[in-house]
Amino acid sequence: MTAAIQTSGLRKHYGAAEAVAGLDLTVPTGTVFGFLGPNGAGKSTTIGMLCTLLRPTGGTAEVAGHDVVREPDAVRRRIGLIFQESTVDVDLTAAENLRFQAELFGMPRRVARAAITGALALVELTDRADEEVRTFSGGMRRRLEIARGLLHTPRVLFLDEPTTGLDPQTRVAIWAHLHRLRAERDITVFLTTHHLEEAEHCDRLAILDSGRLVVTGTPAELKATIGADLVVVRTGDDHETVRILRDRFGLTATAEPDGVHLRVTDGAGFVPRLCAEVGLPVRSVAVTPPTLDDVFLHYTGRTIRESAENPADLTAAVRRGGR
Repeated sequence: MTAAIQTSGLRKHYGAAEAVAGLDLTVPTGTVFGFLGPNGAGKSTTIGMLCTLLRPTGGTAEVAGHDVVREPDAVRRRIGLIFQESTVDVDLTAAENLRFQAELFGMPRRVARAAITGALALVELTDRADEEVRTFSGGMRRRLEIARGLLHTPRVLFLDEPTTGLDPQTRVAIWAHLHRLRAERDITVFLTTHHLEEAEHCDRLAILDSGRLVVTGTPAELKATIGADLVVVRTGDDHETVRILRDRFGLTATAEPDGVHLRVTDGAGFVPRLCAEVGLPVRSVAVTPPTLDDVFLHYTGRTIRESAENPADLTAAVRRGGR
């Protein structure tokens, strides 16, 4: 499978601050590829370089077969970009926003008309085409931005935190549209996110932390590296339960406010043994498979939520050092 995106030693510095540190990345064509990490990890800066909005400090990057530094115009013709912050013109109608985009890309009028009709249908906004965008909900505006990003039939679609500020129901709808467009257009989708549930939708993930690539793989592969379920058990004496688990089962457990925590392979199979042999009244047991937050904790020593910093979105990155 050919690579839609290929980077080698890609770096971006702002003075002494290292936003992206030697990124080596391969994104296969036709995949939904997610950059997972907390705010401030370097995700938006990476997108800025891949979209030719920021000039790399070092290393190389190719998008759709073209070098982002030596062939920026060729890259721009082959990509679509949806910013974290909404950039649609609320004083225009949905169709007018798309016509303006078509003119920017020099699309012939006949081609543009067909593309606008198809893009609006894809995101289910055909019946709102002639309404001003100021009347749209946040989810409808995001769908319009997706339509705009797809108008010129890009080979790679970049989305920077695509569902920021949207309610859970709208997030589900946006993801349904993204999967549909990938199936119908056969394009590569590259997105950044710090939402764990969003990352589960991706074919492959790269975990980024403090500007460095930590690990890549499918969500299932990454969770398999943890290899153990979390079991939380409540008994009449949590501290005694910790001792029994250590002495009788050879397991390390900790007493937490919500019960005794331990990790075991096949937690569901372990629970009957636990209930039969612990020798104490078991009030409740919960088994949770490994999550992507567990993966982040495993590789970085903290959870994504614990490592959250002040937002550093693409717009701010461009203002700091873009061209």
